[in-house]
Amino acid sequence: MIRPAAFYPGRAPIDAYGNGGFRFADMSHKGSLLCLPSGIHAWDTADPFTAEALAPVLAEAQAIAFLLLGTGAAQVFPSPALRATFATAGVGLEPMSTGAACRTYNVMLAEGRAVAAALVAVP
Repeated sequence: MIRPAAFYPGRAPIDAYGNGGFRFADMSHKGSLLCLPSGIHAWDTADPFTAEALAPVLAEAQAIAFLLLGTGAAQVFPSPALRATFATAGVGLEPMSTGAACRTYNVMLAEGRAVAAALVAVP
């Protein structure tokens, strides 16, 4: 039996992160997340810093002004090609550690801003 990917149909702040996952909306999830206008999606990818891995974000680009790219325990800068892909789509790409991305996402979400987050789980 094929299980559908985990999905929460709404926007919610990230309550906690670490230990390989996240807590939000009174739930927990092991693994990485995409927090999009359409909802919060499980994000299982071997290489999170590619246009292919971030295609769901680009599919919703018209509703997103900024993508906060939570790169794990340390900040990792995306390639110039990935930056150009997001610039062409009109979405600001802001890489930072996952912790900083969670905190920034919560603030921007509370302000009602057009924000999305791609969050790599940290141990």
